[in-house]
Amino acid sequence: MKEVIVFIDGNNFYHNLKQMKIKPSNIDFGKLTEFIGQHFGVSLKEVRYYNSMPTLRDGKELYYSHLKFIDGLRKIPKFIIKTRKLQVHSTKELLKEKRDLIESMELCDNCKPIVEENILDVIGNVKKKEKGVDVMLAVDLVDSAIKKRADYLILLSGDSDFIPALELAKENNGEILSVSLAKGYSRELREKFRFFVLGKNSLMENCFKI
Repeated sequence: MKEVIVFIDGNNFYHNLKQMKIKPSNIDFGKLTEFIGQHFGVSLKEVRYYNSMPTLRDGKELYYSHLKFIDGLRKIPKFIIKTRKLQVHSTKELLKEKRDLIESMELCDNCKPIVEENILDVIGNVKKKEKGVDVMLAVDLVDSAIKKRADYLILLSGDSDFIPALELAKENNGEILSVSLAKGYSRELREKFRFFVLGKNSLMENCFKI
């Protein structure tokens, strides 16, 4: 069976769940990723979850509840958690963050210009956002494609900002799959890639905690 790496845009998933009137705490992420794998007929090699981390300045309740949530994800087999602090930042700072992340990947001379050209446009102007999280996901996804870490790569996000990274990954990997909740799913993502829509009923039947 073909192997897959799932990349989860945690912030996008959380906010779209709220729009669907679903409590994020009800979701069993182990069941969720297994359900996605079964739909496409692939075996989960690895799941990478990307999310921001609040600080105590954002409130004790939010801070400690998020820590508990992240600790729970770390206990799920095959899950790798990647986080960065949520903070206010400028576009200039964000561009520097992107370049630093790309440098940290230690790409070859042929791959680096391609990644730079496609990744530096992934995130636009924002005031408060997961600083570096989206670009971290995008760089990891492209790097996984270039290095052939799995047969398939799945992005769980409805955000069309990832399309340049997905297209570059597709050129190097051959098969990119798109998954998102019914709410907030970019039509452009569905037009460009083989996709799977997670509706409310399918989540309740297959991905809820017991």
